[in-house]
Amino acid sequence: MSGITSSADPQGVPWRSRAVLPVLVAVSGLVAVVTSLGAPLIPSIARSDGVSLSTGEWVLTAALMSGALATPAMGRLADGPRKRRVIVLALTVVCAGCVLSAVSTGFAMLVVGRGLQGVGLGLLPVTMAIARSEFSPQKTGRAVATLSVSAAIGAGLGYPITSLVAQFYDYRAAFWFGAITVAAALVLVILVVPWQSEGRSRKFDYLGMATLGSAVVGVSVVLSEGGEWGWTSVRSLGLMAFSLIMVGLWAAYELRITDPLIDIRQVRNRSVLTADTSGFLIAMAMYLFLPIIIEFVQIPVASGYGFGASILTSGLVFVPLSFGSFFASRCLIAYTNRFGVRSMIPFGSVVFALSTLFFALEHRALWEAFVASGMAGIGIGFTFAAMPGFIVQAVPPSETGSAMGLYQVLRSIGLSLGSALAAAVLVSSTRSGQIYPTYEGFRVTLILATVLCASTALLSFVLPGSSAARPAMSTGLRDLMREEAEVEGAGLMLADERPGIESKPAGQ
Repeated sequence: MSGITSSADPQGVPWRSRAVLPVLVAVSGLVAVVTSLGAPLIPSIARSDGVSLSTGEWVLTAALMSGALATPAMGRLADGPRKRRVIVLALTVVCAGCVLSAVSTGFAMLVVGRGLQGVGLGLLPVTMAIARSEFSPQKTGRAVATLSVSAAIGAGLGYPITSLVAQFYDYRAAFWFGAITVAAALVLVILVVPWQSEGRSRKFDYLGMATLGSAVVGVSVVLSEGGEWGWTSVRSLGLMAFSLIMVGLWAAYELRITDPLIDIRQVRNRSVLTADTSGFLIAMAMYLFLPIIIEFVQIPVASGYGFGASILTSGLVFVPLSFGSFFASRCLIAYTNRFGVRSMIPFGSVVFALSTLFFALEHRALWEAFVASGMAGIGIGFTFAAMPGFIVQAVPPSETGSAMGLYQVLRSIGLSLGSALAAAVLVSSTRSGQIYPTYEGFRVTLILATVLCASTALLSFVLPGSSAARPAMSTGLRDLMREEAEVEGAGLMLADERPGIESKPAGQ
């Protein structure tokens, strides 16, 4: 059985059927790499373009902001029959953004290019919607988990790739690299992914997009500039109040219309609420950990802490994170077979918490940073693979894109809030006239990340309730999970997705 519906391969071309998932995985991974091409380059960009370090942060803010706006729009469009057109257009925009950043003659042009690249952040729910519509039921869960983990791995690889370029070449070479790889992914999509998919066209929710967009832009600006303006200044408080009003208007409007941009009624389902809440909290924890560990290893030993490592070495710290995520994905089948699905997010959150706590307590040698990164990767692998599965299992196929859109928006906001919180803590720990903060600032951010991960573990175990009871898997399902482990990379919530295989809650 190919695992693809007839719409995916109308001419019966076997290689095209087999290539759909690898192409979608490549798109998720490559776009994740491109959208992460920013953090290690900020100092180089600031020096090259003659702007302050805080202004240089807009190369991250612009991508995050456009991604938060593009994600719900692309998620809604992906619920219709034109999924391939959405992904082709998005990849074209990302490629154009890479080229614009590479040839930029000023900082403003670079920021615009990064904003275009941020559209790629909305591609993950689109690839998942394609997998849901094109793959047979028994393949869908594993495909969605694989796509989620591939995005996490790609983001982890983006840091060492960027650092390598920054160490030996001009930062613009990184954007040329991104343009070439995204162009290659675009060609593969055109060759492999079918033009038409299942789903019906819907009226696009322009008012919902405008109110949500205003809120996201407002929050992003406050989080990016609040430290400089002052968190209690009139501008910060006024813009935050405006954003909250926009969120309220958006939510009220979305509940009244027939085809909302994002169906927020879905959060009434405990599985969807679990994924959304966990994604938000873990995203915050990530940006209280990932940038911090990069900065920590680069700080000169003369400061009393840090390792004085090069930018290349600091980027390589995240190679174990990528391997850890991949290792976790290979263990998912055995894990769900032994412990069920309900504990996946709590388990991953606890492992992530242990990694942040470990580095907060043990940071006397560089190898400890690599160990902490690998542990974090295992935790991220489990949590990111599980969250989309909770959503896909709980909503009808026609709503996969919009449900994943809300999840991605919450993750984007969580990343922004975590980054802003980390910056605020470090600023408060930096003495007047000093470049580097005291060690206490780094320790506080790591402890905050630990607390957030522990909170995620608790909430993700309590929220699902009895609906997350461990299924009693049949022998056929267990065999399927073993057979597919090597080629699929991840297995998740398969019990209700394989025809002819039944699973019942424990105790029935």
